[in-house]
Amino acid sequence: MSSVLYDTPGPRAKRRNVLLSVVFFALLLLLAWWIWRTMDDKGQLAGALWKPFVEADAWTTYLLPGLSDTLKAAALAMVIALPLGAFFGIARLSDHRWVRGPAAVVVEFFRAIPVLLLMLFANELYARYTDVTSEDRPFYAVVTGLVLYNASVLAEVVRAGILSLPRGQTEAAKAIGLRKGQTMTSILLPQAVTAMLPAIVSQLVVIVKDTALGGVMIGYGELLNSRSTLAANYANVVPSFIVVAAIYIVLNFALTTFASWLEARLRRSKRGTGAVLGADKVDDVNAAEVGGTYGTGAGGGI
Repeated sequence: MSSVLYDTPGPRAKRRNVLLSVVFFALLLLLAWWIWRTMDDKGQLAGALWKPFVEADAWTTYLLPGLSDTLKAAALAMVIALPLGAFFGIARLSDHRWVRGPAAVVVEFFRAIPVLLLMLFANELYARYTDVTSEDRPFYAVVTGLVLYNASVLAEVVRAGILSLPRGQTEAAKAIGLRKGQTMTSILLPQAVTAMLPAIVSQLVVIVKDTALGGVMIGYGELLNSRSTLAANYANVVPSFIVVAAIYIVLNFALTTFASWLEARLRRSKRGTGAVLGADKVDDVNAAEVGGTYGTGAGGGI
């Protein structure tokens, strides 16, 4: 079906698309074969290197505790960063300059600093000026860095999502007498959430992956850090990287799948029934309005 943005391909275009698809998959298979042969030549496919991953010790001692710490830090950072980002995003839209200005400074400041630098700074801050133990310090530093950076990014996502709505939504809310707070919570945010959801989920995936920075730089015992200990004990560096990468892929795929389901559910809940009233139904509604409360309020009871 043709449209303004898309033309239905003709016979020649269809043949060209089929040819390009065949060439692409052939190149993809060739690349996979080359990777397989290279790993085999280097001895990375030996059974002894992969055997630990079919035994319980490698999982219960290294991978599962590391995955638990990854999920713990990521979940806490998400729980704090989401409302904090929403707060600063809405604050940047305030009519009051004394609210809008400081919020903009905070967001732009933390959004411009690399998350790794925030983790390192937080680690030093907790070490010098707090009573946090050395065992708990990496966890606090990772969560602090993730919250500060991702809350500032999510604030921009929230602000952009609200500004993307038609101005008529705000004008209609003002016309019926809603205050700005009521307009934001009842009219703008519920509509903007659906539009913001893909960007929010992308940032949540970034949070999960950025926990690895804390493991590499400040010794937090997350999944990637646990992998290095496992590889040192079993001498299987490349296989351990592949297994951990697969775990990250499954974890983030589950997160994006849940978000897609939630987005589809929100869209269905906001969709109208599409029912069309017939002439008899319209007459019944008009009669009820004239003889009922609407009629009385308009002067029917006078």
